[in-house]
Amino acid sequence: MAEKREYKMFEYQGGYNTLDSNKAYSNSFTGYRVSAGSLGITSDPRTANILKDVSAKLSSGAKHVELTLVTPELFDSVPKQHLKEMNELAKLTGVDVSVHGPVMDSAGFDRNGFSELNRQASERRILDVIQRSNEINPKGNVPVIFHSAEGISGSEWKTLGDAMGKTPREARKLIAIERDTGKMIPLEFEKRYYPGGEEGKVQEVEYSPKENLKIVNHTQWDNDITQIEFQRENAERIMQDVNQIFHQRLGQINESRIRGKSYEENISPEEHAQLNKLQFATEYIEEAEKKAKSDFSKAYDLAKKDNDKESIEFLESVSKQYGEALGMNGDKITPYSLDPKVRSEALGLLSNNLRRIQPKMFVSIEDFATDKSSQTFGNAAFQAYKKLKDKAPVIYIENPPAGFGLSTGEDLKNLVVASRKKFVENAVAEGISESEAKRQAEKLIGATWDVGHINMLRKQGFSDKDVVEETKKIAPYVKHVHLSDNFGYEHTELPMGMGNVPLKEIMDRLGEKGFEGKKIIEAGQWWQHFQTNPLRESLEGMGASIYSGGGAGTPYWNQSMGFYQNYSGGFGRMLPGINYSTFGAGFSQLPSELGGEVGGGQGSRMSGRGME
Repeated sequence: MAEKREYKMFEYQGGYNTLDSNKAYSNSFTGYRVSAGSLGITSDPRTANILKDVSAKLSSGAKHVELTLVTPELFDSVPKQHLKEMNELAKLTGVDVSVHGPVMDSAGFDRNGFSELNRQASERRILDVIQRSNEINPKGNVPVIFHSAEGISGSEWKTLGDAMGKTPREARKLIAIERDTGKMIPLEFEKRYYPGGEEGKVQEVEYSPKENLKIVNHTQWDNDITQIEFQRENAERIMQDVNQIFHQRLGQINESRIRGKSYEENISPEEHAQLNKLQFATEYIEEAEKKAKSDFSKAYDLAKKDNDKESIEFLESVSKQYGEALGMNGDKITPYSLDPKVRSEALGLLSNNLRRIQPKMFVSIEDFATDKSSQTFGNAAFQAYKKLKDKAPVIYIENPPAGFGLSTGEDLKNLVVASRKKFVENAVAEGISESEAKRQAEKLIGATWDVGHINMLRKQGFSDKDVVEETKKIAPYVKHVHLSDNFGYEHTELPMGMGNVPLKEIMDRLGEKGFEGKKIIEAGQWWQHFQTNPLRESLEGMGASIYSGGGAGTPYWNQSMGFYQNYSGGFGRMLPGINYSTFGAGFSQLPSELGGEVGGGQGSRMSGRGME
């Protein structure tokens, strides 16, 4: 509402001083000033008729329009000819155009969990959106915005850490995912009780989610190795009563069978029973070998993915020791390598060595999604660059509402960095110099910071200070801003100044000299419920200059009450319209709700014809 002013009867208190640029006559002013030309508005996210919708919105004077095509069906409902027509409309009106691509999960998750096939499908979809968006401006780098993730349950944070990285964040609830299967499990603070504490008392120990993640990894890996030992011990029990000579005989028989030679020899019933025992033991050994090879492959694959050189070198030495223990000599098959006793002893050595490492079988959902989504964005950006070169659209990855996966400033920063790295890897593999690849990666992959989305950290108990700190983490990578206000609990989109987003503090962190990138007004709930263009309310909330020239004494939109009543200064239709039809109205500059001039040529109450 407007600033309260006390009036005394028969005493005029003076009007508003519009020359005082620091004075705000409406409490919707955020304290952050922008130029009207740096603001853009979105198209209606419910329609694919972008030409009609954008044409209607251009009358507001906005210099930038973002096509909000947030569902795959909506995007595919836009004919390719309309994208080309949008290019002509943009040139005709002098506006810039960006595209909000379909909201989808780039990591490869759906209701059934993770799937690499889903991730590849998302990559193809994103590449298609990028290439089609190029029709809007084939000669320039059209900004295309995608959410970092969609629908992934994110971890809940107890603390968020600082922007300098000196204090790491701590989870209240960690979502862990098994990298091999995509199975997710929640990990929280947990109390456990153990016997035999001081003076024999029960010992109480509390584990954090991070500590529980280590325990889960250790337990899972230990169980896998135990399965190898279980099968091997069964084989050992069977073989303990078998004479060593039969081990050699069985090895010779198996070798001859492998080489396709017949091995016929008279075998006594006793010998036959001994050989059968060894054959049963061999079956257990083969099951143990399958499990051991599977676990070795899992550990080696994870070490390569994590670029864990120490573990890679260790596993390669383990492989060599295992081969030597089997009596292998290159590809040459020896009787010893077929002897179940030798094979069992080699498996014992292998399983003991595998226990000495700890593969990261489970990781946080943030780490997993960053790895997968960076592949999607990095690959798609590079494929678009290969085809379109310097004219390729740019990808701005946006933070989803806080609480979902990859929604904090730290997560978004990690994803942008990882996506650029993947772009560089692809480019270098194609013969592009590393320096040029890095330059293009920084140009074509950046971040969109949605101030309303990050404000939803309040739902988890965080404050303005925490919201601003997350902005500091992502600030060097932000090239595009989405402006929407809310109260921190629901994903509402109001004009700035109508909620509690700390806009001034956020924007101050995005650039010491002011954020120069585009700022897009996202006000979906305003369009839906109030059905008016939110540009005027946004100009007021962000204190834009009424006149483009600016300078000393220039009035601002947040001072517009000094000239005429605005949305935040009025009181709505408080009195019935018949009152003004009967008694006329006041000064011509007032709205009819507060006594303004009545239409139809009747004049006002001050015109001398008030009681006609």
